[in-house]
Amino acid sequence: MTSAAKTAPESNVGSHDAAPSAANDPGVDPRLLEVLVCPVSRSALVYDREANELISRAAGLAFPIRNGVPIMLRDEARDLGAK
Repeated sequence: MTSAAKTAPESNVGSHDAAPSAANDPGVDPRLLEVLVCPVSRSALVYDREANELISRAAGLAFPIRNGVPIMLRDEARDLGAK
């Protein structure tokens, strides 16, 4: 009976964890934001959760995040443009 009690919570935890990760973006680890800088301006980046991008205000660029991995290439960045 003890092994059945241990098995049930473990299976529930696995299925519970899988659903939210599929529904939510993985976001960016705050520790990663502390060390990442814009490859163009060498300035700090700001995480935009809605757009899932890292913003460099100094360079006017937005770097995409794909599958939880920041793509820090100038050619992949979106130009924020001067408005």
